[in-house]
Amino acid sequence: MSLTYKFSGHESFPCKTLWLKKGYDFVNNGNDFNSPNAVIDLGVGKNMVSSIRYWLKAFGITDTEGNLTEIGNYLFDDENGRDKYLEDLATLWLLHFNIVFLQEATLYNWFFCGLQRERAQFDKEQIITFARLRMTEAGKQNVFNENTVKKDTGVLLQNYTLPRKAQSNEDYSSLLLDLDLVRQKMETKGYYFNVDGKRKVTKEVFMYGLLRMKNKDNTIAYETIQEQLGLLFCMNDAETIAMLRELSSVYSKQMTYSDVSGIRQVQFTGELDPIKVLEDYYAHI
Repeated sequence: MSLTYKFSGHESFPCKTLWLKKGYDFVNNGNDFNSPNAVIDLGVGKNMVSSIRYWLKAFGITDTEGNLTEIGNYLFDDENGRDKYLEDLATLWLLHFNIVFLQEATLYNWFFCGLQRERAQFDKEQIITFARLRMTEAGKQNVFNENTVKKDTGVLLQNYTLPRKAQSNEDYSSLLLDLDLVRQKMETKGYYFNVDGKRKVTKEVFMYGLLRMKNKDNTIAYETIQEQLGLLFCMNDAETIAMLRELSSVYSKQMTYSDVSGIRQVQFTGELDPIKVLEDYYAHI
């Protein structure tokens, strides 16, 4: 988990749908992003080369050293990759989980798990103000750069929000639009978290996230799950509780959800491999 605060690296480009596969193949073939040939090999401009490198790390396809990760290989390997061309909505949920959870792109976690806890509706300035407050709380106010965070805010919204006045089809190519998690208001420049009308997260992806979140803890309070995972998926209390009950039925040998005397919690009673949980989904599509 990143302990630094990062609001730049994307070169003001949202992540395009085909970039992760393109970048995965580039790394898998032993290429170097710093090479002068990277522009030719990737078929994009110099700034886009840097952006692809950034998004690979932000979405957890490469690690901090630039090496391919287990989840990167699981999704994008040419022979065995489960969804090389991102055709399944579950894969977008999985990538969304990664960018928020890993915090290699700081603003995404603060946006979904922080700002959303305080307000359902917002504008760009309120996102920037929230980031400034978080940096101040961390004692990092001296390194807060408003212009950098403003650009990062614009890119985040492009990743999730349908354009109001698209100039070309390219404006619809941002990776996470189909999740429908954030919408623009029709009458103003404001936005809102689309809690009620969003696509529904796949239960296996939620379970994958729960396993990644729990680390070595076998008992997790419901409040922690909702704050760290429910909000990440823009789920309200009723949705999260329904999901936990369904998962405790499907994986009854490994986990239980209980609500006794107002104390709600999940307890893990057996081991589960997060990749095996994903395979429960991808093996049947």
